[in-house]
Amino acid sequence: MHRLLVPRAELMKDFPVLPQCAARHLKVVRPRDGEAVELFDGCGAKRVYRYGAASHSLGDPSDRIMLPRSDPLTLFACVTKGSRWDWTVEKAVELGVTRIVPVISERTIVRIAPSDREAKRDRWTRIAEDAARQSDAVWLPEISPVTDFADTLALVKETECFVGALTDPPAPPLLEAVRKAPAVPARGFAAYIGPEGDFTSAELSSLLEIATPASFGPNILRAETAAIFAVAVLAAAREKAYNISNG
Repeated sequence: MHRLLVPRAELMKDFPVLPQCAARHLKVVRPRDGEAVELFDGCGAKRVYRYGAASHSLGDPSDRIMLPRSDPLTLFACVTKGSRWDWTVEKAVELGVTRIVPVISERTIVRIAPSDREAKRDRWTRIAEDAARQSDAVWLPEISPVTDFADTLALVKETECFVGALTDPPAPPLLEAVRKAPAVPARGFAAYIGPEGDFTSAELSSLLEIATPASFGPNILRAETAAIFAVAVLAAAREKAYNISNG
């Protein structure tokens, strides 16, 4: 089924007016007359309409469906180069993150001038919207502004955060570390992923004061691989906790 992102106000209408990007997408996919098209607003609501080929419009809507938001799941990740970061955003959305915080640390290769940060955020938001549309998500994640490392620490304190780190003694595997939490905490799980050149010793020390160290396995992972590995583990733990609590 084709899916389009629209403002909440349009889901209230029997004959919605599509925003430009959604209208363009509908024109490209060329649905058949009477074919179902799902509209969603990124805030938990969705509704199915029928496409009218003669009028090139949507009508005959079903009842609106409201779905609750998942427990918080945040990805703090140092920005990687080019398409690797775009891929990280896309896959993290598919896995169900609720917030992505792009980080600039001391060793982050990508440097984004303050004047360019809002434009970058807009681009990543569009990538997140496309990923949500394609993955059947009804909630869009928050894409935070690009944030310098030091300014993320206050945000980390608001979560139950796990950071991939080499420690002495060695940190437990991520899944084992997560299992020590019997349920998803109210403040939500988070993963913190360093840059290609790793954290500085000072950065790692400050993180380990407020986050839990964990091993991401015996192999050395690329930053984007580590991000998706961590999100997948935390998303699975969140889903398991939800199933247990709902018996």
